[in-house]
Amino acid sequence: MMSNTGKSMEDENKRVEVARDKYRSFLDDAAGTEWRHGGPPVYDQINLLFEHGRTKDWPKGSLEETVQNAIKSWEMELSHKTRIQDFKSVNPDKFRLIVNGREGLSGEETLRLGSYNALLKSPLPEGLQYYKAEEESFQSSHDAFRSAFPRGFAWEVVGVYSGPPMIAYKFRHWGFFEGPFKGHAPTGEMVQFYGMGLLKVDELLRAEDVEIYYDPADLFAGLLRGPKDPPFPESSSDKSAASATITSIKRCPLH
Repeated sequence: MMSNTGKSMEDENKRVEVARDKYRSFLDDAAGTEWRHGGPPVYDQINLLFEHGRTKDWPKGSLEETVQNAIKSWEMELSHKTRIQDFKSVNPDKFRLIVNGREGLSGEETLRLGSYNALLKSPLPEGLQYYKAEEESFQSSHDAFRSAFPRGFAWEVVGVYSGPPMIAYKFRHWGFFEGPFKGHAPTGEMVQFYGMGLLKVDELLRAEDVEIYYDPADLFAGLLRGPKDPPFPESSSDKSAASATITSIKRCPLH
C-alpha cells in the first residue's frame, strides 16, 4: 500500500515495482494523476492467481499478449483512476462501452458507474434480476465482488481473431468464491465465464469502442449457489470490524 505523501526510499522502490507490472501499463503515477485510493494499485496477488490459473501463456510480443495487456491496462485505469483525462489507454473523445448490444456508454458514464455496474446492467424486469446495478454505487459494487473473490477475479484472452484497428477476441474470467456475496455463503469453488469482445482502436492503439458479449447467468450461477445466510442483527463491534475490513481492501485490485 502506498501513499502520495511521505515518500521514503522504500516507498520509491515500491513505486518502481508497481510501474513495472508485467501485464499493465500506465501505473507510473504520472504527476497530476488522481488515484481513487491515493496511489497506484499493487497487483501481486491477482497476478499470481492469473499465472496459476490461465489456460493460455501467449508468447511475448504476440498479438494475443498485446490485446490481453491492453485490456488489463484499460480495466486498471477504469477501476483506479478518477478522471477520464488521466486515462492513457482510451481515446476519451470517442470512447464507448457497449455490453450485450445495449446502448453505448461514454467514458464519463462508464467511469461514474464503475466496471461492474456497467457490465451487469440488466434489461430484465426487476424481479428477475440477479444483480440490481441501479441500486449499487461504484464502491459498493467493487466491495461486493472483492468480498466474494478475496484473491481477485482474473481475466485472460483465450483467442484473437483479427488485428487492429478492429480486434475480435474471446476471453475468460475466473475466481474462487471464497467470501460472502450478497448474503450467499461462499462455496470455495471456481466461478468462471467466457465471452466475446470487439475492440476498435485508433492509430495510437487507444480504445475507441469496446463491445462485450457474454451471459451474466454463467457468473451468477456460481455466486448464488452458496446457501443464503439468515439475517441477524449486527452489534456495533461487528459493524466496526466490517468497516475496517472494507477499508483495508479498497486498494487491493480485483482484476
